[in-house]
Amino acid sequence: MAHQHVHSHNHTLTSLNSIFIVCIIINLLFVIIEAGAGFLFNSLGLLSDAGHNLSDVFSLLLSLFAFRMSKHHSTDHFTYGYKKSTVLVSLLNAIILLIAVGAIIIESFYKLKQPEHVSGAAVSWTAGIGILVNGVTAWLLMKNQKHDLNVRGAFLHMAMDTLVSIGVVISGIIIILTGFVLIDTIISLVIAILILISTWKLLKESLFLSLDAVPESIHIHELERHIAQVPGVESFHHFHVWAMSTTENAATIHIVLKDLLQMEEVKHAVKAELREHGIQHSTIECEAPGSRCDDSCCCK
Repeated sequence: MAHQHVHSHNHTLTSLNSIFIVCIIINLLFVIIEAGAGFLFNSLGLLSDAGHNLSDVFSLLLSLFAFRMSKHHSTDHFTYGYKKSTVLVSLLNAIILLIAVGAIIIESFYKLKQPEHVSGAAVSWTAGIGILVNGVTAWLLMKNQKHDLNVRGAFLHMAMDTLVSIGVVISGIIIILTGFVLIDTIISLVIAILILISTWKLLKESLFLSLDAVPESIHIHELERHIAQVPGVESFHHFHVWAMSTTENAATIHIVLKDLLQMEEVKHAVKAELREHGIQHSTIECEAPGSRCDDSCCCK
């Protein structure tokens, strides 16, 4: 079973590597096209969307780098390997997006003061290509987005970009029909707000994970109730849960046994309970009834 699990995990990583490479290539090509059209036709909406798409390319590159790093074996200095790099990359991706939002907002206010002529047809056609590119990218990432924070972040960005591109197409049509060029700047501000909303949860979760908080997928109180109900467990303490990476969790726990003769059965039952709740790596210390824990950090 262990061999099958490792094989499946490696297959998933290989598949994700290929998906990320394809997504990076098609999005980078579109960024070049969209930025060129934005400069040529003087569209802030296209330029802001191109800037955001460029940040997505960097995010995809960073995620690909993190996945490759997480496959490296442990060393004497990094006994867990480089799995935590996936959490740090998700945090960096969120920060990059926030910087992009700030740049879009500043430029939007500048354009509101000094509006310029925009070609509605060029905006609509270019953003229409964006709907196709972002939609395909989101579809490629959709299958694995529920199981990894980095993939989820990339999927949400691409899904949001698809909606943003639809908004830019609408602004181009409005310019063609009414000549109201300020709609291009208004759309760019809406883009910034949407990016901010989609980034906030990613930023919060990746920041918490980098501080070794309990992952959002782990319902700690429910898990504690299940552990307390394991036959042979008198009580437990020193229970800590944290993320080793965006896909793997770890835990330590001290179990006070009702009977030391049940130690192996209780240990296996608790490990099974932890795995059932998404914790793949656990360290369990068993204690005799009435014993006192001498660990200075035994705070829970």
